[in-house]
Amino acid sequence: MTKYIKYHKNYTEFGEPYQLVLPLNLEGLVPDDDSVRLLSHELEDLDYSLLYQAYSAKGRNPAVDPKTMFKILTYAYSQNIYSCRKIETACKRDINFMWLLAGQKAPDHSTIARFRTGFLADTCEALFYQMVRRLERMGELSKETIFIDGTKLEACANKYTFVWKKSVGKWEEKMFLKIQEAVTLLNQEYLQSFRVSEETRTQDIQKICCFIEQVCEEQHTVFVHGRGRRKSRNQRYLELFRRFLERQTVYDWHTASFQGRNNYCKTDPDATFMHMKDDHMRNAQLKPGYNVQIGVDSEYIVAADIFQDRNDVWTLVPFLETMKEKVGFRYPSVTADSGYESEEAYTYLKEQKQKPYIKPQTYEKWKKRSFKQDISKRENMGYDEITDAYTCHAGKKLKPLFIKKQKSKSGYESEVTVYECEDCTGCPYKERCTRAKGNKRLYISKSFLEKRQESYENILSEKGILYRMNRSIQVEGAFGVLKNDYEFQRFLLRGKTKVKLEILLLCMGYNLNKLHAKIQNERTGSHLFPVKETA
Repeated sequence: MTKYIKYHKNYTEFGEPYQLVLPLNLEGLVPDDDSVRLLSHELEDLDYSLLYQAYSAKGRNPAVDPKTMFKILTYAYSQNIYSCRKIETACKRDINFMWLLAGQKAPDHSTIARFRTGFLADTCEALFYQMVRRLERMGELSKETIFIDGTKLEACANKYTFVWKKSVGKWEEKMFLKIQEAVTLLNQEYLQSFRVSEETRTQDIQKICCFIEQVCEEQHTVFVHGRGRRKSRNQRYLELFRRFLERQTVYDWHTASFQGRNNYCKTDPDATFMHMKDDHMRNAQLKPGYNVQIGVDSEYIVAADIFQDRNDVWTLVPFLETMKEKVGFRYPSVTADSGYESEEAYTYLKEQKQKPYIKPQTYEKWKKRSFKQDISKRENMGYDEITDAYTCHAGKKLKPLFIKKQKSKSGYESEVTVYECEDCTGCPYKERCTRAKGNKRLYISKSFLEKRQESYENILSEKGILYRMNRSIQVEGAFGVLKNDYEFQRFLLRGKTKVKLEILLLCMGYNLNKLHAKIQNERTGSHLFPVKETA
């Protein structure tokens, strides 16, 4: 007869004899050249005073020391572990995580989540830049040029919860017309002079609601509900304007959530809908996401930031400003791709005495035969500096007509000179030259062209070729490692602050892994990859 054993929660009660083969001291189980030893050493000497200040002086001590928790979280991100529950499991089963705990009890997943989103949110950036300055003191940074690039990462949000600014404005305008009609009728029936302006809609509607409520109280209005019951005039107006007030409050909330954007996501209001490159169907589907910008020097990520702009051109100046403040020094040159080119960027770099190595947006087009044969392009026209006039394909002059000023999204003001052809009537090349009904016009910013030419000459120099090659290797290679090797293609947290925390932890883990690889391959102190000589 088979004897059945009753199951217990404690599996050691089954009674099978097991021999303990692992030593109690974990020191012997971690290899001497393991990256976890380097990570613990590099993070040990950082200043954690801000992190400890985030904890209350009253109450009980944290279950795990905050410094140890930071080490665990950084090591988890360096090993492609991002979930709090998976980090908890790793602390119980992984030898390296146990070694970092140094005998402390493995933290619960709720403790890890509370530490990451609560205590670490305001201090992670300071710890990251402490690590960057530590790399600088070790001679690991060249401090010669900064390679900048950006990518779009999907937010932790539903892709079908977008709100468009244009649509909200349209419906708000329709409701405003209805409000005006209702206010006119109310003034006639109650002999009042209420007005609802576009600037103070909410306050004006609230005043009207207060007035009607007072009238209802004075006249002892009885409110009725249900089918077959006739509502009084006071009740009808009060319910109408309360609906207006409710809808206007929603519209005001939408307007505040846009933050200068043309759309936002309901699930994560800080996220912006952007075209993602990871769509295998190549149909450019809109998804909520963030624009991640990083600066790389000597293969290390020395700066990282989160932006809500879909275009990289508006991120360069604020990114460099933040980096100068956090890193503590200014790079003498900046290397970036054509997505960052603008007159504002060139002007800022000139003011900061930073040499631009930015590829012009038309750099690749200039090489094409079709561009060289396009008679409508300014580059294919003759220019006389003395008379400040262009000569078209038909031999006619395009002279300056007037100068207009235009302001960018960030408030930068530029001057654009408008050139107009003297006479395009009967020109045999007009169809190839312009679509305008009248004479052909050129809109040219002389300051921008001058600065573009300077940057173009910089990237064609020997140093410029070296920087451009290293930019594609270092900064684009860093994004390749983060998105493919580390499998980080979607944020787990919501909100700009928490998203920035995630990217900083990821970058810190990347830097420590890169330092470990350089040490093991005896490449410490190397900064740039040399240009290979062609046969």
